[in-house]
Amino acid sequence: MLTSALISPDLAASAEELGPSLVALRRAIHAEPELGLETPKTLAKVREALADIDLEWRIGTSCTGAVATLKGAKPGTPSRERVVLRGDMDALPMAEKTDLEFASTIPGRMHACGHDTHTAMLVTAAKLLDDSLLGGEGDSERTLPDAAFALHIMPNAAYGVLAGKPGPLMAAADQFTITVTGKGGHASMPHDCEDPVPAAAAIVGAVQAMVTRRFNAASAVVVTVTQIHAGTAHNVIADDATVSGTIRTLTAENRAKMHRLMADVTSNTAAAYGVTATCEIEPGFPVTLCDGRAVELGRKVASALNDGETDAWRDLADPIMGAEDFSYVLEKVPGAMFFLGVAPDGEDWSSCCAIHSPRMHVDESALPRGAAMLADCALEFLENGWA
Repeated sequence: MLTSALISPDLAASAEELGPSLVALRRAIHAEPELGLETPKTLAKVREALADIDLEWRIGTSCTGAVATLKGAKPGTPSRERVVLRGDMDALPMAEKTDLEFASTIPGRMHACGHDTHTAMLVTAAKLLDDSLLGGEGDSERTLPDAAFALHIMPNAAYGVLAGKPGPLMAAADQFTITVTGKGGHASMPHDCEDPVPAAAAIVGAVQAMVTRRFNAASAVVVTVTQIHAGTAHNVIADDATVSGTIRTLTAENRAKMHRLMADVTSNTAAAYGVTATCEIEPGFPVTLCDGRAVELGRKVASALNDGETDAWRDLADPIMGAEDFSYVLEKVPGAMFFLGVAPDGEDWSSCCAIHSPRMHVDESALPRGAAMLADCALEFLENGWA
């Protein structure tokens, strides 16, 4: 039999026993943050931590990501269902402002989104699964797994509480860059110029009004202007100006509508100011859509891991408007992402720094629960499917 928290309470205890190695790996990754798709040092740490497990490794050709396959099967069966557990390894280009003894040693880089903890919890989950799965061959011919699960920490959420929701969990995120083109000149003679700056300012306001007037208020759409650039001197009217930011939506329909409207509002507003403008949109991550069956499985596992306590799980009322690349997996495979609260145990979690803060802290004693959650979601699905 497979051993999981719903079948055996030993899984959570085993995760706690692995806590020191989990924390040590997390701190080692935290101290040497890497950016984007180039994470060779992090991957090396992961492979070293899993060196004692019989895994089949496949390393990415265009990045330093990897897929490690752990095979297991019941006696007498040639194959079983397959589950993907995902962890992310990259950090953010920002300076760390914590007092941690294992703070980033690389200037301008920090694990401020918790990916160091995600990776360490995934490694620990692999160790738990290695102890729980019986040896055997899996089916290597199939191209897609049958279920997928991932976990994201929240440093400003209650300690140890797991949370999720079916349907849209996180938003699609696209980047936009608006270029306003005019004709520069001397600041004392704007009548001889075609000033792009007033048009750029008007476009910022027009975009905000467009969101509130062209979309149902019950359908979350968020457009945020984060950068405005123009000019080189106080007495020079620039030739052009740029406005850039992000678009967040929860449906494919609103996403497509936003792309059309951004182009229309940009060009028409600029025309009213006697200049021209174009809007380029770089599509980002799609909506993170969680399968209701996977969320229900997670709810049961979370309760079992916490000895049946009902407050071990929280149903999220609304999506979070951040974005997540695990959404690409969920486009192909039914599954879910869950959130784990890692605010200090016993403290007011609502006052803690959120992710992407240079002062973000994590209560590491909550991390074994996350590792057990990942492992048990896999075990439960392998044993019982979506039942």
